[in-house]
Amino acid sequence: MRDLFTAVFYAVNIGTWAKVVVALNINLEVVGRERVPRKGPLILACNHLNIADPPIITVAFPRRVVWMAKRELFDTPVLGILYHLYGCLPVRRTEADLKALREAQDVLRKGLVLGMFPEGTRSRIPGLRKAEPGTALIALRTGVPIVPVAITGTEPIHLPGSLFQFLQRRRHHVRLAFGEPFTLPQVERVRTEAVEQGADMIMRRIAELLPLEYQGIYADAAAAPAGRSGES
Repeated sequence: MRDLFTAVFYAVNIGTWAKVVVALNINLEVVGRERVPRKGPLILACNHLNIADPPIITVAFPRRVVWMAKRELFDTPVLGILYHLYGCLPVRRTEADLKALREAQDVLRKGLVLGMFPEGTRSRIPGLRKAEPGTALIALRTGVPIVPVAITGTEPIHLPGSLFQFLQRRRHHVRLAFGEPFTLPQVERVRTEAVEQGADMIMRRIAELLPLEYQGIYADAAAAPAGRSGES
């Protein structure tokens, strides 16, 4: 019953006022949306610039996304309740959160889309940071496809003030690019080396979709396309 309530709440809110708010305040350019599989479990892996990134991606994405978010957000007034209602998963960023790992794997077993920011925090400019192990660990343990996503242009957005940009007849230009789905090479045992290599592969796929100034420490790697083993 709880899953049904969350799905209905998500669909009603994202399909109505959330789309209107984004359309009024943002000139959204979406590239590669046709690459997103319409069925089956997926990990959505994206760079992270601004707290506005998740709602913008959610509105543009053709399927429901279950986002993993830092636990502190669930304790904030009003917003914390919304995170729960939308079915987001709280995660402790400073330690190995086994409960969050199990819940994330359960989301994928249900055939849903798990949204993650591999860097674990907002990078802004000078671009991509080294990835935390969480996204690669879940991908290796489940074997599900990963859709790399790159978002740019959200840096000047300041919430809640930017929700009223349309009153000044101004809109932020945001670009959202979806890459080809891929899977990480599967291993017999998930060891630290495999996780680090998987995290690097995920970040290079994201970097390929970003302008040079956003690629950060993965700029050199993005110049040469990431290995294509495991394409879906």
